[in-house]
Amino acid sequence: MDTLTRRRFLLTSGVVGAGALAAGAGAYSLRDLLDTSGDRDPQARTLVLVTLYGGNDGLNTVIPYGDPAYRAARPELAYPDGEVLRLDDDFGLNPALAGLHQRWSGGGLAIVRGVGYPKPDRSHFRSMDIWHTAQPDRPGNTGWLGRWLDSAGGDPRLAVSFEPALPPLLAGAQSAGAAVPVTERKAAKGLSAETLAALAAAQAGESAARSRAAACFADLRSVDEMIRQVRDAADPDTADPDGEQAPATATGGARTPLDAQLDLVAQCVEAGVSTRAFSVSLGGFDTHADEKQLQAVLLGQLDRALTGFADRMSRTEAGRKVVVAVYSEFGRRVRANASDGTDHGTASDVLLLGAGVRGGWHGAAPSLTDLDDGDLKFTTDFRDVYATLLERVLDTDPGPILADWRGRVDNLL
Repeated sequence: MDTLTRRRFLLTSGVVGAGALAAGAGAYSLRDLLDTSGDRDPQARTLVLVTLYGGNDGLNTVIPYGDPAYRAARPELAYPDGEVLRLDDDFGLNPALAGLHQRWSGGGLAIVRGVGYPKPDRSHFRSMDIWHTAQPDRPGNTGWLGRWLDSAGGDPRLAVSFEPALPPLLAGAQSAGAAVPVTERKAAKGLSAETLAALAAAQAGESAARSRAAACFADLRSVDEMIRQVRDAADPDTADPDGEQAPATATGGARTPLDAQLDLVAQCVEAGVSTRAFSVSLGGFDTHADEKQLQAVLLGQLDRALTGFADRMSRTEAGRKVVVAVYSEFGRRVRANASDGTDHGTASDVLLLGAGVRGGWHGAAPSLTDLDDGDLKFTTDFRDVYATLLERVLDTDPGPILADWRGRVDNLL
């Protein structure tokens, strides 16, 4: 780690491990990432981890429409056969996932089925702690990507979050990833474009501190402009009529739209920055009531963001080395509740896409009738997925990071 990076990290964190979670919230800018352009091995892969906060209903995402138990358990929530985007004679995608359905047809989407962990916890926060730390028995104070960061040298720019705060999964014992804020800042009314430009410009003879302040302000203006462009290009039917960003939900998720977060990831990948792992998120999936419409809106946002990002990445050599993994802290219960929603469940699917992903089914689908107190029994341990990503994407021995976990998802990458 260079001297500037080390000093900034130590000053902003003060402590390591769990206490480092607030470390990067304002300590790094997009410029800090772009300063590393050209520093990485051109053959190295990049991991983009997409967290769906709130517990996405996997059974109405990858739909077992061919199983009569599906419709029997949730007659009002079940999708009719004619609406499902068929993957085969038994399963199909939610109608809102048309872009991902096209990628499946082209072999670019992998679905790992029945992913979970032993003795599942149905608390949002406890289960997310388990997924972040990869320690189901007793979540510790370091995340699995934070431990990878420790092993990779500790430079926070190697693991970056474009979320409101650094997620626990990027906290290591000796270091933590960088949180780069991307939410829009609004200047006070009355400041002209010329004045704002002057504030962002370095002046001859000024101190190093003032020069740095000007550079940081320039970064903020640059990020604001990028986010504005992404928003202006978004589908007008999905925009907030008041032009405001939706707040993060109580169960987590970034304030910034997922497509804006992925736009910044794409720019970093195309610039060849040193970052090997990015964390982005979308919240709002805690669908206890009136689930069908809300989930369709959220899945539509996910679909547009992922397919737009994947299409963009397919155009460059660096982009074709990106692997995207999408997960949520748990699925929902098999049977619908009395409010046209679903309650906290257990196992669900992990979606992966990218040029290096071997598309198709991976793992066994859980039974809808052989249940654990009304919940799906997991068939793939999530550590199998993590170990595969560490080994095949981040070029790292998973043993020291995942407590010598030996499971893998065969032929995934």
